[in-house]
Amino acid sequence: MSKVLLEVRDLKQYFPIRKGVFNRISGYVKAVDGISFKVHEGETVSVVGESGCGKSTTGRSILRLVEPTSGEVIFDGVKLSSLNKQELRKKRKDIQIIFQDPYASLNPRQTVFDILDEAMGIQGIGEKGNRRDRIKELMHTVGLGDHQIDLYPHQFSGGQRQRIGIARALSVKPKLIVCDEAVSALDVSIRAQVLNLLKDLQKKYHLTYLFISHDLGVVRHISDRILVMYLGKIMEISEKEALFENPGHPYTKALLSSIPSTQIDNKKERIILKGDVPSPINPPTGCPFHTRCPIAKDICSKDIPKFHNLGTNGESGFSACHFVENGVLQYKN
Repeated sequence: MSKVLLEVRDLKQYFPIRKGVFNRISGYVKAVDGISFKVHEGETVSVVGESGCGKSTTGRSILRLVEPTSGEVIFDGVKLSSLNKQELRKKRKDIQIIFQDPYASLNPRQTVFDILDEAMGIQGIGEKGNRRDRIKELMHTVGLGDHQIDLYPHQFSGGQRQRIGIARALSVKPKLIVCDEAVSALDVSIRAQVLNLLKDLQKKYHLTYLFISHDLGVVRHISDRILVMYLGKIMEISEKEALFENPGHPYTKALLSSIPSTQIDNKKERIILKGDVPSPINPPTGCPFHTRCPIAKDICSKDIPKFHNLGTNGESGFSACHFVENGVLQYKN
């Protein structure tokens, strides 16, 4: 096993709710509520779950684009929370992000050259007059032409803009890239091309990805391990194949049952979750999923489930469910 590049310890991100004339805090939105996980060098860990589960907030909190309420983020042996602004800026050279919307993440007033040149200039990479060759090389790397470096973002398609976003992330030679729904805004055919590009770049530059997505089909294509979130908490962490073949949590099982099948004779059971996702302002006691869980018992509303090992050796993954016995989810609807 390669070394741990990123470690998240008990990360919390609470957003205050203010009301009244005096703008007093009346409560908190618990977007991320005490999660812990590790990402090893060279692997792809995906974070999945329904909208509002805290996926994107997790990624942004790790990067300190929003300051975490509490918890530790340790990257390459350094606690990011201990860094001042200048130190954090230097460290961000090693941690980059690809945003969801390629239309909003690029400055429409800058050419591609200016966008990439600015990114390298902030990190002091190369001299201002000598970056053009490097930028041309980046354009070829992401499947674009060097003759396009003087064009503006509006002159590119959505898929091409996302390739520019990838080139910007690569321009500072990072170790870890957070892909925040990086392909969800793209057409299906373009999505596959960008995913293949990301996999090729990972092999070429030995990159590590934290891949955030709601699309389990996409996640299956690119992941090594998968982290399933619900209402700000981790429900399951598992290796890709183990998760798809033998999910260790009822929520994961329900998500997998919703994946459309291309097989006409496939009659897999569809699990319909009842009710709406509870409010993160006032999450349920016990297991956060128990209000919608088809196998919930009294214990689920009272006790917070501990993480149980999945598999015989304890290395396949972990599930936060009371009904995991001998490494297997005892699912009885």
